[in-house]
Amino acid sequence: MRYLVLGSEGQIGKPLVSFLRGLGHEVEEYDIKRNPIEDLRIINTSLEAKAIFHAKLKKTDFIFFLAFDVGGSKYLKEREGTFNFIENNIKIMANVFANIKKYNKPFIFTSTQMSDMTHSSYGNAKLIGEKYTLSLKGLYVKLWNVYGPETNVEADRAHVVTDFINMAKHDGVINMRTSGRESRQFLYVEDCCEALFELSKKYDSVPRNKELHISSFKWHTIEEVAEITSELYNCVYTKGNLKDIVQLNLKYEPDTFILKYWQPRTSLTEGIQKINDTISKR
Repeated sequence: MRYLVLGSEGQIGKPLVSFLRGLGHEVEEYDIKRNPIEDLRIINTSLEAKAIFHAKLKKTDFIFFLAFDVGGSKYLKEREGTFNFIENNIKIMANVFANIKKYNKPFIFTSTQMSDMTHSSYGNAKLIGEKYTLSLKGLYVKLWNVYGPETNVEADRAHVVTDFINMAKHDGVINMRTSGRESRQFLYVEDCCEALFELSKKYDSVPRNKELHISSFKWHTIEEVAEITSELYNCVYTKGNLKDIVQLNLKYEPDTFILKYWQPRTSLTEGIQKINDTISKR
């Protein structure tokens, strides 16, 4: 298979590229971080960008659509309601889906569990992506707080697990912004890559009327993440007083239908340890 990974330098995209190549597949990468010309916002307005993107599409068997303007909770708190954030993501989706339609390529669009949270501009944008996907008979998945090693990530884009590890490693103390009582379901990135690959293999047989939630299906509080990380790095953590304004403490159970095709394997403790091991080898 020849895969095209849109967002190939991202938190999930980069490990996915390595995962697919490790299985012997050919992978085309596409990310604005690789080259400014690989900006999905301009593929319909720049002749050079259009030529590059169309060349990759023509020789691709399957597309993973991961590209999005997004980051961790700090980034979303500051940006998701802004004009630029909304415009960036609408442009990315409109351009990419139009070209997927043109070339009639099979694809998976990565959405989020927050697409069910109407207060969130990020969730609303992903919901639009889900509607696009259904109109093209593709597959979309709802990702639940995927985490893993993050390299060269901008400070305000870091996700909570990476954020805590960086604080523990460099500052000797983990300063939570909230009380830590809010709960999340965290999924290690390797498990996520396996899920995406399994769905791509079974693409034609997966029902389009079922919700595909890629999650660990286990709840953990943010304080638990701090506890596990502080024990690993032998440091302390402090609690903050900010409210969870990104998800507003909203909580619902993910649909378990995906377990018919794939099972998560990595516990939160194991995942944090794996990130530490990766960092230690650099």
